[in-house]
Formats: sequence, structure tokens, C-alpha cells
Amino acid sequence: MITQKRPAAGAGLLLGFTAALALATTSAAQAQRYELSGAEISIYNLAGVVNVRSGGGSQVVVELTPGGSDADQLSIETGTIGGTETLRVIYPDDYIVYPEMGRSSRTEIRVRDDGTFGDSHEGWGRSRGNRVRIEGRGRGLEAYADMTISVPSGQRINVYLAVGEASLSNVDGEIRMDTQSAPVTANGVRGSLVVDVGSGSVDVMDVDGDLSIDTGSGSVEVAGVSGGSAQIDTGSGSVTASGLTTTQLNIDTGSGRIRAREVAATDIRLDTGSGSVELEVLNDPDHIEIDTGSGGVTLTVPSSYGARVEIDTGSGGIEMEMPITMRRWQRDHVNGTIGDGRGTLLIDTGSGSVRVLQGG
Repeated sequence: MITQKRPAAGAGLLLGFTAALALATTSAAQAQRYELSGAEISIYNLAGVVNVRSGGGSQVVVELTPGGSDADQLSIETGTIGGTETLRVIYPDDYIVYPEMGRSSRTEIRVRDDGTFGDSHEGWGRSRGNRVRIEGRGRGLEAYADMTISVPSGQRINVYLAVGEASLSNVDGEIRMDTQSAPVTANGVRGSLVVDVGSGSVDVMDVDGDLSIDTGSGSVEVAGVSGGSAQIDTGSGSVTASGLTTTQLNIDTGSGRIRAREVAATDIRLDTGSGSVELEVLNDPDHIEIDTGSGGVTLTVPSSYGARVEIDTGSGGIEMEMPITMRRWQRDHVNGTIGDGRGTLLIDTGSGSVRVLQGG
């Protein structure tokens, strides 16, 4: 029989204290802080959670915490590339494991030797880079870097992230968030916001300034936007928008429903390859153009609205609740004038009914 001796109570307490102290020391050593200055800042990271928030002073502050069993193999490089001050997390392997992706998740991306990726700076004289595979499970380099980025008012900053999650809150400046396969949320942006996502959802609220969203695959939700223009483009995924006050509103989805309510804009253009369109406008736009390859259209306009009207539907009826002076009326085609005829209304659907309703 083997008898295991227990350590004395005092020794156990000492061992526990020593282990806790070692863990605290290790955690404290992992936290890293960087301060970046310049008219334009670009930050590159292949995997992790990135939070962009408002910061004081005149410098961009990056608080970075490496993680994963191979975190000690990561290195951080800074310096000017192509006239832009950069911070780059360098992953010394072309096979990276990020467990937070999930076991069956996988993506590939081209990464240059200096750790940059995802941008399109012409004239930098650098190749497209090496192919890097990132998976949720495997025998590659298990490492990532979580970041909190504090941005001073008026700063121009670009953040590039391959996988993970990205969020922005209460930021004032020219912001670009570019992800390969990661959802993006933003709340409270002043200035301008560009979101480019290869695959992942986008959720944006409370933007005062120009907004541009481009996602290859993923739904988009936007609420409370005021500014010069709002551009939303998704290859596959629905778009839901409300409370938009802009000069221009363009929404284009290859496949997915478009639903836009409480919209006040001068120029409105909605296009979906496959999916229904619902649009509610609160003002009298100069131009409304709606095109859907397959899907019905419901447009609600105020009683004061006036426009020259041209509606075509390949398959489906046309319902006009607004009084209209007719030039031509057929089951699949309407040409006429609403009100003073000042604006232009064009609706074309390959398959689906069209309804023009009168709001309050």
C-alpha cells in the first residue's frame, strides 16, 4: 500500500500563495501598452477580440494581451509603412489555431512578411504575401492577441483583423474596420465609419457622419444614422435599417431582403438580386430607385410626395394607393405622375408585386 503524505497546513498555504503570486506576475507580464502618433494609424492582428473606444490626449493607445498556449511566440512590431504609422502582431507560422472560432471553423488569408494584410495600398512595392490558415482546432500555433484601442478625437485609424470579434464605441474620427471573418458592432461614431467584412454580421447604431458597410456574407442592421451618405453592400444577407437621415442612401444585396424604415434622404437607391424590399420615407426625395430580381416591393411615402413614376414588374400586380395621373396603365407597367411630379420614382421587379402606399 502506498501512503501519500499531506503537506503541512503552513506549507500548503505557502505553496498556494506562491502559485497565485506566480500567476499574477505572469498575467501582469502579458499586458502590453503601445502609444502611436501620426495623421493615420493602421493596426494589424490575425486573431483576437478588438475593442475600439474613445481616448484622450493626442496618441492612439493600444493595450494588448496575448493569449493561447503559444502566446510567447508572438511579437509586436511598429513603424511607418507607406507613410502610415503601424502596429503589427507577428505570428511566426502559417498555421494558426484560435479555439474561439469553434472546432469546424476555418479561414485562409494572405499575410505579408511584415505582418500586414487586407489593405490595398498601391505602390508599396510588396507582394500579396504568404497564405496563412486559421482554424478553431488543430496542431498549429495556438495564439491570439486581444486589444483595446483608445482613439483621440479626429484621428484617422484603420484596424485589420482576420478572425475574432470587433467592436467600436463612442469614437470620433475617420474609422475603418476591416475583418476577414469576424462580426462587427459599432455604437456612437462621429466623423466617418467604413466597415468591410468578408464574412460576418454588422450591427451599427448612432452614427453621425458618412457610413459605408461592405460584407461578403452576413446580415446588416443599421439604426440612427445622420450624415452625407450611407452605403450598404452585402453579397449575401439581409439588410435592416431605421432612422436614417442622409443625402444619399444606397443599399445593394446580392441575395437578401431589404427593410428600411423612417428614412429621410434626397437620393435613395435599393437593389437586391433576390429578396423583398420594404421602404418607408418620411420626406419628399428627389430620386427613388428600387430594383429587385425576385421579390415584392412595398413603398410608403408621405401624402405630400410628388414624382414622375415608372413601375415595371415581370410577374406580379401593381397597387397604387397614392392618387396618380396616368399616362399608361397595364397589369405589369405603370407610367404617370404623383402630386407635383418634382421627383423621380423608378421601380423594377423581375418577379413580385409592387405596392405604393400613402403614409402619414
